[in-house]
Amino acid sequence: MADPKAESALRDATQALGGLRERWNAAREYLKIDALRSRHGTLSTAVAAPNLWDDQDHAREVTTELGRVSSALDEFDELGRHLDDGGVMVEMARELLEAGDRSMLDELLRTVESVASHIETLELQSLLSGPYDESDAIVDFHAGAGGTDAQDWAEMLLRMYSRWAERRGFDVEVDEVSEGQEAGILSASIIVKGRFAYGWLSAERGVHRLVRISPFDAQARRQTSFASVEITPFVVDVSGDVGIDDKDLRVDTYRSSGAGGQHVNKTDSAIRITHLPTGIVVSCQNERSQHQNRARAMQILQAKLSERARAEQKAELDALAGDRGENAWGSQIRSYVQAPYQLVKDHRSEYETGNVEAVLDGDLDAFMEAELRRLRRGAE
Repeated sequence: MADPKAESALRDATQALGGLRERWNAAREYLKIDALRSRHGTLSTAVAAPNLWDDQDHAREVTTELGRVSSALDEFDELGRHLDDGGVMVEMARELLEAGDRSMLDELLRTVESVASHIETLELQSLLSGPYDESDAIVDFHAGAGGTDAQDWAEMLLRMYSRWAERRGFDVEVDEVSEGQEAGILSASIIVKGRFAYGWLSAERGVHRLVRISPFDAQARRQTSFASVEITPFVVDVSGDVGIDDKDLRVDTYRSSGAGGQHVNKTDSAIRITHLPTGIVVSCQNERSQHQNRARAMQILQAKLSERARAEQKAELDALAGDRGENAWGSQIRSYVQAPYQLVKDHRSEYETGNVEAVLDGDLDAFMEAELRRLRRGAE
């Protein structure tokens, strides 16, 4: 006769599978799986075209997007297969339990736990429903108050977000790095490429504060330093959103240098473009030629001007709606404390952890999720 506890576990697993199936079906809608399948077909046709590589930049965009779409579909379909396998395991476990064998039940429970974890990851993407959330992201870092420590802190943030991107399988393109006077960086600009890169990173926009024993202070005193992180959706074609007049641009060339290492092409081909009406400055030093650097810098400038226009429109609507009681401009969104205790705390969501080193090594998902959920609650 079967073990009553095992029978109860089997019933629970069967019910859990049913609930997971419903959540998986719901994910089909908010992840736009049918639209992705259609896009996959279009991209597959484009990749098969014999003249695809006549335009190498376009070819790279097409093949990169196809890889992302394929990955998203594979992840979704694999979960469906695991759910199907779970249904088969239920029947097999029921038969084996009659003979006192619970080996299949144990495997079923592991499968349910794994599928639940992966579906929770998919469901987090339901938080990313903005018009640009699926886009790549331009991430700009600027050292703030704190002298050399702040410049070192800006470089630490550059590494932290690069490590976070690597953990997620995103690509990181270093477009510009300006070295600090003694250590660290004054500023840097990178592009994080991956589906939902902007959606996740948008939660990180703001001023970040570091408190630690300064490695640059001979008396080993505690130092507070600041650095800002700016996030802009990198939309390749924003020509319909903004217009740029050549007479509004000042274009400077300079020799590439900085903390980009092998990613930086150290020639006179680096480009800095200043948009005179707004004062927005963009730089690119990562491409092989001055022409390519200028083209990429113009893409970044277009994206920033488009984001500026959206922000101005939102500010006008917010003014009409009245004061909503919260204005975080100019204040830190998160503090990273390494002395006299260990703590990273987000001042918006109140999420915190004592594992500072893990966070600085790119373990940021919990912070991003907490802030996205807070924003979702505020919008409801």
